[in-house]
Amino acid sequence: MTHMPLYLSRLHFPVTTLGPGQRLCFWFQGCSIRCPGCVSMDTWAPGRHRTTVDAVLQSVDQWLTQTDGITISGGEPFDQPSALEELLKGLRARSAADILVYSGYPLENLNLERLEGLIDALITDPFRVEQPQTLALRGSNNQRLVCLTALGHARFNQFERRVSQGERTLDVMFDGPNGEIFLAGIPARDRDASKRRTAAAVCGPAIASISQGVEA
Repeated sequence: MTHMPLYLSRLHFPVTTLGPGQRLCFWFQGCSIRCPGCVSMDTWAPGRHRTTVDAVLQSVDQWLTQTDGITISGGEPFDQPSALEELLKGLRARSAADILVYSGYPLENLNLERLEGLIDALITDPFRVEQPQTLALRGSNNQRLVCLTALGHARFNQFERRVSQGERTLDVMFDGPNGEIFLAGIPARDRDASKRRTAAAVCGPAIASISQGVEA
């Protein structure tokens, strides 16, 4: 058990738009990168939504047997490196699901030695609003998909391609006790972003599925 602090904006299951299969998704709270054009500004401020790694792991145990994959985004996960490491260790010990992590840092700036074997695939580099967005799972075309394990290659090599129109979808969930609507996914950026709260830097009009979200 670990009581290491973790600042977590939200978590949801199932999410179907941020990797293959039914995914358990975490959004870290706090981002020092703050990409222009990001519509997840509510995840930027540090020091909010404090919990612990142990509490989060206990809360997700109920879903792990149904989970095909795990996605960790933000905010910026690598701004909480110790909490990220402990969360990854706990998830890896509990599940054989693939683990995908998003980071706005360039791959060359990430210290991955302590995380060897804990992350199957990474999507790296900052969102660039001036870049086109035509690649699967990425908010702008400068971002890189990096497979780190055999499982990562098996699960994510299929996303080294252009995004299809059918993938420009969103999951819609209900956040917190008041049922605030939350959208997750990376469709085309062709709608007024001020009307949406999304899991990534870009989104679009379509809704893929409806699922009940649970916030830690």
